[in-house]
Amino acid sequence: MSKLVGVDFEVFGRVQGVFFRKYTQQRGKELGLRGWCMNTSQGTVVGRLEGEKAKIDEMKHWLRSTGSPQSAIDKAEFRNEREIDKLSFENFGIKK
Repeated sequence: MSKLVGVDFEVFGRVQGVFFRKYTQQRGKELGLRGWCMNTSQGTVVGRLEGEKAKIDEMKHWLRSTGSPQSAIDKAEFRNEREIDKLSFENFGIKK
């Protein structure tokens, strides 16, 4: 079994009102990741990712460079990355 990691993220740019959370949820599920994402009052999208290290790395690349079709990503920041023993979420959700 490959290592499980958890990491917090924040994406800056035009990421609200462009279905960014929906696409993030969809991509996370495709990669078998768990966690959540939500809009902030600062106009960013924040969230938490948990899953296999290789899949997390793929998701990080997606958050930095792809996003939703209408989004314009300035940058993505990742914090508190560490190995975890088990996943703490049932699925990948969108928080209000």
